[in-house]
Amino acid sequence: MGALSHIRVLDLTRVLAGPWCAQTLADLGADVIKIERPETGDDTRQWGPPYLKTPDGEDTREAAYYLAANRNKRSVTVDIGTADGQRIVRELAAQSDVVLENYKVGQLKKYGLDYESLKAVKPDLVYCSVTGFGQTGPYANRAGYDFIIQGIGGFMSITGERDGQPGGGPQKAGVAIADLMTGMYATVGVLAALTHRDRTGEGQYIDMALLDVQVAMLANMNTNFLASGKPPVRWGNAHANIVPYQTFQTNDGWIIVAVGNDGQFRKFVEAGGRAELADDARFATNPSRVRNRDILVPILADMVRLKGKREWLAALESASVPCGPINDLGEVFDDPHVIARGMKLDMPHPAGGEVHLAANPIRMSETPVEARAHPPMLGEHTFDVLSTLLGYDEPKLRALREAKIV
Repeated sequence: MGALSHIRVLDLTRVLAGPWCAQTLADLGADVIKIERPETGDDTRQWGPPYLKTPDGEDTREAAYYLAANRNKRSVTVDIGTADGQRIVRELAAQSDVVLENYKVGQLKKYGLDYESLKAVKPDLVYCSVTGFGQTGPYANRAGYDFIIQGIGGFMSITGERDGQPGGGPQKAGVAIADLMTGMYATVGVLAALTHRDRTGEGQYIDMALLDVQVAMLANMNTNFLASGKPPVRWGNAHANIVPYQTFQTNDGWIIVAVGNDGQFRKFVEAGGRAELADDARFATNPSRVRNRDILVPILADMVRLKGKREWLAALESASVPCGPINDLGEVFDDPHVIARGMKLDMPHPAGGEVHLAANPIRMSETPVEARAHPPMLGEHTFDVLSTLLGYDEPKLRALREAKIV
């Protein structure tokens, strides 16, 4: 039994933010029924290559992007643009605890699948809408794309190399961070709403916006600005108040050196054969190093380039100087600690011999997360769900299939 094995989620979302929330709930044990368009399904099913490969090395139709956010779900294909399709979704909602959706503002109302319509058939329903800009405000009707949200929400103003430096300028994150964080905030909201429902019997509506999340997650950068009135600037991989606290290129790769005090600085330069730098008045204390960073950092960069990554990491770790490698994902999944923590998940898949995924990082002693089922193939569970939950018989299912409603 998972922590949420008593919960059923009707997932009307696609792409990333909504599916990420639904997958987290599914990993915790919830029965998640993913509603997809017949024939095409979730947009991300076509977002390849790369695709899952068969044991013979041939591409399947399962895009890696889709696989990342949809394990432990059941896929049901329904055309919600038809009256019969809308009726099926309403009937499923009546047997669900949670509905997740990420359609444009107001789009589901014309189908009778908005919160007020579904609340009429399930009064204690928890209904969560995920959009780019929320249900209210002047931007509510705009389409919300993670990349654009990172720009509007201030993230890119503090991310990237410093202006005036090589490669300087705004930079987005390497993953769709606004989508992913919205998925996580939505998960928290759903769990809180379920707890409220269990105590009071009252369902509720949750309005999640990518822009709200992007603004909120800037954390101390927000308060730095709100306290000072001065917008923070980009520092790339450097630190505004500590030197050296940044990346350095070795002769065969990149490392991070995070010197937190003057003693660590001395150990760092001793390891590089430049002990005299620690006694130089320009560099002896952190305030002096910050003031003279433009002189010091090039000297340190030349020092670091004289040795390889492994040699530097071994020397700095033995000297208790905080450091670490900058790994590519091949190195990440070969890392002995990542392996020991079980962060690579291998599951059998009917379209290919095995699907390889990153595991859920939540570790619970009594109700651990579980990888119960592969990311479903399109419509894999349509007949099973409609027959077992809604009581549809074979002739009715066949008629719906022939009419391309499912």
